[in-house]
Amino acid sequence: MKIKEVFSKFFGENEKKEETGRNGKVKKIEINPITRLEGHGKIAIFLDDSGNVDDAFFQVVEFRGYEKFLQGMPMEEVPRSVATICGVCRGVHFTASMKAMDEIFGVEPTPTARKLRELFYMAHYIEDHAVVLYALGFPDFVVGPEADPAKRNVVGLIEAVGSETGKLVLNKRRLAVKIFELLGGKPNHPVAALPGGWSKTLTEDERKMVAGWIDELIELGQLTLQIFEDVVLKNEDYMKLVTGDMYKVVVNYMGSVDEQGRIAYYDGLQKVIDTEGNEIGTFRGKEYLDFIAERPLPWSYLKFPYQKKLGGWDGIKEGQGTNLYAVGPLPRLNVANGMDTPEAQKHYEKFHSTFGSRPVHFVLAYHWARAIELLSAAERMKELINDPDITGTDNWNKPDSVVGEGVGIIEAPRGTLIHHYVTDDKGVVTNANLIVATTHNNGPINLAIKNAAKHFIKDGNVSEGILNYVEMAFRPYDLCLACATHTVTGVFPLEMEIYDCEGKLQKKLRNF
Repeated sequence: MKIKEVFSKFFGENEKKEETGRNGKVKKIEINPITRLEGHGKIAIFLDDSGNVDDAFFQVVEFRGYEKFLQGMPMEEVPRSVATICGVCRGVHFTASMKAMDEIFGVEPTPTARKLRELFYMAHYIEDHAVVLYALGFPDFVVGPEADPAKRNVVGLIEAVGSETGKLVLNKRRLAVKIFELLGGKPNHPVAALPGGWSKTLTEDERKMVAGWIDELIELGQLTLQIFEDVVLKNEDYMKLVTGDMYKVVVNYMGSVDEQGRIAYYDGLQKVIDTEGNEIGTFRGKEYLDFIAERPLPWSYLKFPYQKKLGGWDGIKEGQGTNLYAVGPLPRLNVANGMDTPEAQKHYEKFHSTFGSRPVHFVLAYHWARAIELLSAAERMKELINDPDITGTDNWNKPDSVVGEGVGIIEAPRGTLIHHYVTDDKGVVTNANLIVATTHNNGPINLAIKNAAKHFIKDGNVSEGILNYVEMAFRPYDLCLACATHTVTGVFPLEMEIYDCEGKLQKKLRNF
């Protein structure tokens, strides 16, 4: 079966927003493509005879093949290769694979290398969270959820807040990218990873320069939280959305914590809680296999992970007893007992006091949690840049053996990211498994879309504004489908034919 035929069979080629049944009534609504995300996907909404929502699905209609691409690659080349999975998430795949590489070669990074890595990673956190909030999330609130789509975007947001504020945000975010480039070697796909180390060191002059930039990033964090306060928290109508059942999804949660139970990003213990906040368990490294299983379904190229500790696959269900779980900024604030920086801790306490109970199941609260994390990352950078080790020269613990298996787990901005590699005795990859945040969240995303669609679509009445309210259900998860569709999945064989420029068949590939 050719790729085009596969798409036609499982997803169709109809780009219409509506399909009608024999009685002339709308039977299916399709949002294709969905907007303000990284990647390509669609939403299919099916209506009953009364024009109310019977079911709704989030479908991922693209795929890649990185888990196969990596086979046969020397492990030391993997970090800079997986950084190309996504131009937005480049730093997270780089960092997770680098941590796995340490285990492959049986080495721990030196204190200086460890802190340089985290400084680099926190800079990535800030620039990623900033673009997601200002370009993807905030337009729904600042410009308005029912505003003209031509204005409901980052350009409209800048017009609404003023060009000076817009320039301020862009300039401060740019500083995070400059730190990313300084430490990683490139502004896009970093190259500084070494097994047991980091190839770039900081001079004292560079440290002073970066310290000044970090002060501005802290200001960006404070400004972002103030905007959220003024635009959302003080708006009664918006708070009805934030705390409403139309954007509520009751599932389990997973995130990483440090030894004090506070939120952890670069390194930590992975913790899972149930729908009522009770601990299901904790794990490190390869122990993730005892907790997480992935279920492929034939209508999406994105798998559906679930918690094995809560039983086998039981479908896309929410509520007490479900084994679906969510990851990301909101789940991290749900599983942790606090932040590891002082100002972010104050906002963490305000966050939980506002909602009054834990865990928080309101999907739009992801935006607030993300803003708190932006400030937290900037504060952590301030601690790191003032650490005496940060300008050390002992930046590489050279490996002398190959262990042959490694797992790197980090908290990516979008949620828990797992990179698992197996190599031969020369360190050449023989097997790879990547589970990214959007994959973890696939079940909850489907539930969020269905809940919103059921609430907003009544009696067949549909408008562009109503469809945007449905899309608002997935945007808090900060979808990155380029990352999530790193491998071909499903229950059917895929075949691809490769032709030369003259149209002659050169090669046939089956299941890649």
